[in-house]
Amino acid sequence: MNTNFTMTRRAALKTAVAGAALPLVNLRAAHAATTLKVGLWDHWVPGANPVLKKQIDDWGQKNNVTVEVDFITSNGNKLQLTGAAEAQAGIGHDIMTFATWDVHNYSDKLLNVDDVIKELESNGGPFNKVATYLAKGKSGWAAVPTTWGSQTKPCCARISLIKQYIGVDVTQMYPPREVNEAGKTWTWDGDFFKAAEAASKAGEAFGLGLGQTSDSVDWVGALFAAYGAELVDKDGKPQVNSDAMHAVLDYAQKLVPFLPADAVSYDDASNNRALISGKSALIMNPPSAWAVAKKDAPQIAADCWTFPNPAGPKGRYIPYLGFFWGIWKFSKNQQPAKELIEYLMSRPVVEAREPATMGYDLPPQNSMMNFDVWSQVEPPKGTVFNYPMRPWFNAEFSIAAAPAPAEIAVQIYNAAVGPTMLAKLKGGSAIKDVISWADNQVQGFIQP
Repeated sequence: MNTNFTMTRRAALKTAVAGAALPLVNLRAAHAATTLKVGLWDHWVPGANPVLKKQIDDWGQKNNVTVEVDFITSNGNKLQLTGAAEAQAGIGHDIMTFATWDVHNYSDKLLNVDDVIKELESNGGPFNKVATYLAKGKSGWAAVPTTWGSQTKPCCARISLIKQYIGVDVTQMYPPREVNEAGKTWTWDGDFFKAAEAASKAGEAFGLGLGQTSDSVDWVGALFAAYGAELVDKDGKPQVNSDAMHAVLDYAQKLVPFLPADAVSYDDASNNRALISGKSALIMNPPSAWAVAKKDAPQIAADCWTFPNPAGPKGRYIPYLGFFWGIWKFSKNQQPAKELIEYLMSRPVVEAREPATMGYDLPPQNSMMNFDVWSQVEPPKGTVFNYPMRPWFNAEFSIAAAPAPAEIAVQIYNAAVGPTMLAKLKGGSAIKDVISWADNQVQGFIQP
């Protein structure tokens, strides 16, 4: 994706008609005149912000609450820097948007929202495991997982090129309907590897980076999970020199020669540019590159199909990058803040704003993965139908560096240990040397 959500290790550790007719659900007694300040991620999709703003304004008018909304860009880490400044100063917005690891970073300064989660889960079922891992600590839920900005990073491939390389029609391998055995041969060492080799030889290498930003970290994290390879386990013990890690690095050593020559210098815009320019046959990304191609390279967009990542010996894993809405403990308006979040995360309200984001935002509750938007978006018809994690995929969401305790995982993630290991392989390092380097890294993160 284009937006860079990463921070430095030091910063991470220290610091529209759609909404008009919607029912105003789960509302409590109207409040005395109140002003609520909300800091939201500035959505990359043009036209998305006004739809959410109208939903908020409708709720505020109904409940006698004036809501002041700031849309804050994540470019230059402004969103995260704003959160860090407010946490330190103890003043700012009532509700703030947090990305990936930031809920854990500020959990001691955020209001417990167990009651909001209980209400939302009673109506919409449980939140997915990765969202729970990122938002729930020892003291309970510190923030509410939101659809706004949350995404997965499955494969987005050129239909014609994959068919040319390995004779597989990805629109039939993952059709826009329920199937019994979807993508049976789409495995890391099966059709995926064959296609990656063919694409590289044709000058259209898969746009999978080995850089320091989230897109590189996330696809490598899903690869590791598919082989059962952990850098640190849930108890905080290093697992770098394991059989599973040797197995995934054995495979990666064969794969990395077929990745782009400049993969090590990739940022989160590199893969988008590669696909849109026609220089890459496949990337792993939310539908942002495809959406831009609709405007800038329509012939490319019409040849794109989104579908799950390959499966490995331990299963099929799809990278999940979550966003969260949290309430500061210093807020003077905690109850209306809870009610606004509860309203915005109710099913009819979530579904109403999905068309404005072209289905980019993924609900953190699997019960909402059946909205019509993913069937309707085109071209081609059905192109992002498989962007949500459909139950027949037999897949799970992943977050790189899990299941390590969050205070360790955030360091592993922000240091991009996974893609750096593969970058070293691409540079000619031996597996034993890569393992030795990675073990030294995680030992440093584990030490108090």
